[in-house]
Amino acid sequence: MAEEAPRPAAAGAREDWRPSATIQALRARAEILRRIRAFLEGRGLWEVETPVLSAATATDPALESLETRCRAPGAPPRLYLQTSPEHAMKRLLAAGSGSIYQIARAFRDGEAGRLHNPEFTILEWYRVGFDELALMDEVEALVRAALAEFRELPERPFRRVAWKAAFEEAVGLDPAAVPAAELARVARARGLEPSPALEGDRAALEDWLLDAVVVPALACGGPFFLHDWPAERAALARLRPGNPPVAARFELFVDGIELANGYHELADPGEQRLRMERDRARRRRAGGACPPADGRLLAALEAGLPDCAGVALGVDRLVMVALGARSLAEVLAFPVDRA
Repeated sequence: MAEEAPRPAAAGAREDWRPSATIQALRARAEILRRIRAFLEGRGLWEVETPVLSAATATDPALESLETRCRAPGAPPRLYLQTSPEHAMKRLLAAGSGSIYQIARAFRDGEAGRLHNPEFTILEWYRVGFDELALMDEVEALVRAALAEFRELPERPFRRVAWKAAFEEAVGLDPAAVPAAELARVARARGLEPSPALEGDRAALEDWLLDAVVVPALACGGPFFLHDWPAERAALARLRPGNPPVAARFELFVDGIELANGYHELADPGEQRLRMERDRARRRRAGGACPPADGRLLAALEAGLPDCAGVALGVDRLVMVALGARSLAEVLAFPVDRA
């Protein structure tokens, strides 16, 4: 049979076959990846690889997974592209891996724009015996090592601000102490108009104000960690006792861009199961997809997760910050519109 002649390229393909990033930017990216590996391996962590495809995925309502079908013998018919390698890495930790790291491809549906691409590169690492405070020290040290000679960072330590104190500083109130309508009024006083979907939804209004007002205000003072998050935003972090209790969680912002999200990891399988079921209930109420709870992760926690802290860092955003880029397209070879 004669070979089929290649079809002529569509007009769009002829125009956008080139990478969106310059070769110089891609070489800088490779250097930053080299520095990351050297830093972590110099501190005794070892690199692991875990599946991108899995029978379960994150239940967090803020994350939407991509699904695919599989005809391989023994595989479930539906698999999820992972939003991060977190679940599989915790299974390794429970199996006795010790401190580990991974640079992986991750996938999140519905996310594309200046700071998002459905496929992205994530750095995730776990430190046995660390809490979130010790891990913040290491995150700062890694970021400084990765960005050295690319850009200047302040010599003083990155600022650390508790979530409640950040709102009090930037907005002048404790959001938990006022009705949701007051949060909307505060936004309007700053020339911002919350969408109708936000009205009356305290958590959504808080998140919106955080992005629109709090983070830009704090970013003027340089890189900072936002820590001690409200308990209801604990995700996979443990809670630290107090009045009220707070999540042992932090996020790192540089140039107003969220780079990393870390936890003193939740190790209680009962609490983890409860949080997954709450997530699934919220998804059902919203009429969205409802992935199954990850039974293998729960079994790993039941076997015993060592006391540890873990963090996920967006590599693409880190390269953006290093090069002063305005969008991910400037540091990715082929973002989704050119893939």
